[in-house]
Amino acid sequence: MSKVHLIDHPMIQHKLTLMRDKNTSTKDFRELLNEISMLMTYEITREFPLKDVEIETPICKSVQKMIAGKKVSIIPVLRAGLGMVEGMLKIIPSAKIGHIGLYRDPKTFEPVEYYCKVPNKIENRPVIIVDPMLATGGSANAAIQFIKDRGGNNIKLMNLIAAPEGIEAVTKAHPDVDIYVAGIDEKLNDHMYIVPGLGDAGDRIFGTL
Repeated sequence: MSKVHLIDHPMIQHKLTLMRDKNTSTKDFRELLNEISMLMTYEITREFPLKDVEIETPICKSVQKMIAGKKVSIIPVLRAGLGMVEGMLKIIPSAKIGHIGLYRDPKTFEPVEYYCKVPNKIENRPVIIVDPMLATGGSANAAIQFIKDRGGNNIKLMNLIAAPEGIEAVTKAHPDVDIYVAGIDEKLNDHMYIVPGLGDAGDRIFGTL
């Protein structure tokens, strides 16, 4: 069964509150998302496997630790997920980047795919799917399934905030995928927006309000 990890570090919670404020500018919103994404990446990579490597320090030869396996793949869900990538790359700069293009049908609220490109040998890579909002769970479930259909089998989902409905949908459809969030909000409203939420993350990131 998937686990839900609430990353409630005080600095993350402080920055998330600033992001929620409707008076926060596009510039500040973008920078805050960048910073929170970096801090969350530190936590989501905590259990990455390590291997022993021999190096030579200025003093002597020594066996030390490095991350094992293929480079991690970060896969943002377009377009809002793009706002999280830069901060993540500050922690794992060698990560491979894929992209999944989805939009939510305004009438049915169902996800519609328009693009999917992932790094090669995805079956051998740890994958982190990123999207600021986990609302109904429809887009997240579709994105996870796209990766599985292409061979991915080590997948984590990272969201800024989530609604209980979205968490339930993902854990039911993909019990093997852990979810990492900075905030779990109250509910969805009639328009399937997270309450209290922070509005449309994509519009606030790119200034298209």
